[in-house]
Amino acid sequence: MTSPPEPQVLAGLRVLDFGSFITAPYAAMLLAEMGADVVKIELPGSGDPFRAFNDGLYSSHFQAHNRNKRSLALDYRKPETRGVLERLLASADVALLNVRPGVEEHLGLSYGQIAQHNSRLIYCSITGFGSSGPYAKQPAYDNVGQTVSGWLSMFHHGTDARVAGPAISDAITGIFGALGILAALHERSRTGTGRKVEVSMLESMIAFATEPLARLFSSGQALDFFARAAASQSFIVTCADGLRIGLHLSSPPKFWDALLAAVGAPELASRYPSRADRVREYDELAADLARIFATQPRAYWLPLLAKHDVPFAAENQLQDLAKDPQVRHLNILHTTLHPTQGEVRAPHRPVRFDGSNHSNFLPPPMLGEHSFEILQELGVNPTEVEQLLSAGLLGIPPSE
Repeated sequence: MTSPPEPQVLAGLRVLDFGSFITAPYAAMLLAEMGADVVKIELPGSGDPFRAFNDGLYSSHFQAHNRNKRSLALDYRKPETRGVLERLLASADVALLNVRPGVEEHLGLSYGQIAQHNSRLIYCSITGFGSSGPYAKQPAYDNVGQTVSGWLSMFHHGTDARVAGPAISDAITGIFGALGILAALHERSRTGTGRKVEVSMLESMIAFATEPLARLFSSGQALDFFARAAASQSFIVTCADGLRIGLHLSSPPKFWDALLAAVGAPELASRYPSRADRVREYDELAADLARIFATQPRAYWLPLLAKHDVPFAAENQLQDLAKDPQVRHLNILHTTLHPTQGEVRAPHRPVRFDGSNHSNFLPPPMLGEHSFEILQELGVNPTEVEQLLSAGLLGIPPSE
């Protein structure tokens, strides 16, 4: 008995990804993981700059944002390829790119230039600061977005010039880009016409700071560095063996009582009798909990916390995820096999349709891996393909 096909709710949609690095490629990949046919259009020879972040043209940085895509290596900037580009645009439902304002005009990819070939096209422009204004033409990458939006100030204090953690602004902006595209596609189902969707890193990160901004606007005061953790009663405690546990007691009194029972510290009830006391004296309470948990290894505390129904988690490092029982149960991680590059591991999409989260349709492509295939679909004749190839305007992988 054959199993039913995996849900691909965006099957039948074609997306043209003219993006590079993270924001637009990530937005396009989110659509691809729901079944859209995403054609990544790259310049022959080099392609997306993220390809070469490690040696070669298949870096982990590129793999992370380009699963389930097909690669067409085409120098779309040249007049000789304009006919192919116009056919691509006519076949597409969505086109997206992330460049500084004005660059898209130079590339021949502005909304006005593209929409004339397909009035139903959803065009998504992702920028750092928006299409106009005093910052619009400035370069913007992830840390610039974090810094200007106020986001970094909530996670980094002091004079250390190092910035911890992965790219946040890029990913959040890509998510908002995908959201805007889906909304415009829904509207098009009613109106039959396309729309220009604009997303900026600055606006995305400000929108993502909805809770601290609400506090600022209602009280007139910005949150202190640990204010959110104090209000939510969140802690990260280190046990005797150096392993850590995350706690989040929130506001229900039962979780505070449960924690005291789990760790055997009833004296803390009189020291911090109310939630307001625990919020106000967050630093002192954190120090008390740190001393208690440091007396025993993590394996001692975990069953006690579970027994008393305390909201907690043993801290995972990324390399621990594949062994985590809940991660394994949910089948979150998958492996796809590229015919020349070998195994590529990644998480499935976080959205399930009828219980399925499977999104391992295609591995990240080699540069130009699907050039012939896509041009054939567009009806480009073999003579024209050979001419483009000979002129260096079309690329294919070396093995081909």
